[in-house]
Amino acid sequence: MELNKFLDNYDSTILHKPYIIAEAGVNHEGSMELAKRLVDEAYEGGANAIKFQTYKADKIASKHSPSYWDTNKEPTRSQHELFKKYDIFNEQDYVVLKQYCDNVGIEFMSTPFDVNSAEFLNHLMSVFKVSSSDITNLPFLEYICKFEKPIVLSTGASYIWEIYQAVELIEKFANKLCLMHCILNYPTENHNANLGMIKDLVAKFPGAVPGYSDHTLPFEMETCLIANILGAAVIEKHFTFDKSLKGNDHYHAMDKNDLKKYCKKLNLYHELLGKFKISSLKSENPARINARRSLVAAKKINKGKIINFEDLTWKRPAHGISPKYINEVVGKSANVDILEDDILSWNLIL
Repeated sequence: MELNKFLDNYDSTILHKPYIIAEAGVNHEGSMELAKRLVDEAYEGGANAIKFQTYKADKIASKHSPSYWDTNKEPTRSQHELFKKYDIFNEQDYVVLKQYCDNVGIEFMSTPFDVNSAEFLNHLMSVFKVSSSDITNLPFLEYICKFEKPIVLSTGASYIWEIYQAVELIEKFANKLCLMHCILNYPTENHNANLGMIKDLVAKFPGAVPGYSDHTLPFEMETCLIANILGAAVIEKHFTFDKSLKGNDHYHAMDKNDLKKYCKKLNLYHELLGKFKISSLKSENPARINARRSLVAAKKINKGKIINFEDLTWKRPAHGISPKYINEVVGKSANVDILEDDILSWNLIL
C-alpha cells in the first residue's frame, strides 16, 4: 500500500501497524549502484518506502552555515561543504531510482529542499515529505501545498506555535497531513527522545495522522516500537547498508538487520496488543463454561422443601444456574430430591 492510501485509510480509533520509511537520504554518496543497493536492502528488511533527499548545496545553505551535528562522527564543520559532497544526483537519476523502486516493489520518496526539486519530484511521488528545517519556511510549504498531495511534516526543534502556524497554512489547502514527532539531535540521546510528545501531537492536532522520525541509535529498535504504541502510524528512520561508515547519516542509522528485527518485534507487539475493545474471545469459551461457578446444593434438599441460603453454595463448572441468580433461587421449592453437590438447573426448582 502506498503512503497516500495508508493516510486515507488511517483510523484514529485503532492502533495501526506503522508505515515504515527507510530514510536513505544521501547515504548512496552519489553512487547509483549504492542507491540501488539501499533500495534492495530496505525492501529486504521490510520497509514500505525508501526516502532520499534532493538538494543542491548552493540552494540549501550559505557558505557560512555552521554544523549542528556530532563532529566527532562527522567532522565537516560547514553545512554547505557537507551538502556539496552529496548533491551529485540530477533529475534523471531520480527518475531511474523511481523506476528501480517500482520494479523492486517499494515506494519511492525524496524530500525536496528547494522549489526546483519539488517541481520535478512532483511527477515521481504521491506524497511530499517536508523536513523539520522547513517548518517555518511558509512560502516553501505553500508552494508544496499547491501540488494538492498529502504532506508528511517533521516537527523537530519546533515550538508548539510554530507547528500551529504550519498546520494552519496546510489546512487552507486541505492537504492530508501527517505530523512527525522529531528531535533534531544527531544522534538523539535516549533522555532527549521525548516520545511522550507524540501524545501531545495527537491531542492538539486530531485532524493529522501522527508519526515519528527517529534519530536515536538503533540498538534494539525499542524507540520506534514505543513510538508506534504511543500512536505513531508512520515511522521514519535513517537507513544505511553499513553503520560503521564515516558520515553524518550512517552511525545513527538502522541497517537491514535492524529493520528485520524491528518488523519481527512489531508483529509480536501487535499480536500481543490485539484488540482495544473489551470482549470475551472464542478461545476463552472453555474457561467460561468450566472455570466459572454454578449454584450447587450444600446439602441434600428434599423434594418440596423451600430452598434457603444455607442450602446453597457455588462451585465450578458453570453448567448450571449462575450464582448471580441466587436471590431468585432462594424461596423457591425443590421440584425433585436434590442431592448434596448436585449442580442446580432451573428444571430442579419450582
